[in-house]
Amino acid sequence: MATETIEALIDGGEASAGPPLGPELGPLGVDIMGIVNAINEKTDKFKGMKVPIKLTVDTESGDFDIEVGTPPTSALVLEKVGIEKGSGNPITNKAGDLTIEQAKEIAEMKDDDLLGKNLKQKTKEVIGTCVSMGITVDEKEPTEVQELIDEKEYDSVFE
Repeated sequence: MATETIEALIDGGEASAGPPLGPELGPLGVDIMGIVNAINEKTDKFKGMKVPIKLTVDTESGDFDIEVGTPPTSALVLEKVGIEKGSGNPITNKAGDLTIEQAKEIAEMKDDDLLGKNLKQKTKEVIGTCVSMGITVDEKEPTEVQELIDEKEYDSVFE
């Protein structure tokens, strides 16, 4: 069994038969559009973001496996808040506000990449990223929201 591995950074949901995938896949004699469509299906929820993918192709049978990485937590936070970059001075200047529900959504997207044992802990990790970016959560300091999660104030969000 001969396999080829291709790693690329693609636009979520918008991979095409052009570069970077087409030139890599062309010489392998595989169904390029089938692979591109499968990649787009798997990366659709990351539209508008760069997404790392790892494609393993069996050059004899044409079978393939796609592993989709996730964008960095900070990129997902910026996308949810709708801004281009965080604050240059996060202590005094706030760049935007993330809701607790949005933080939970990001934790669910990054599930495999986060260290927390459960969704609450993973959401606290996402909120921790907001500290250095100058992003408030539910219009509060991120550290305050982390404490409120520990105090079960947000339990309704996690049910």
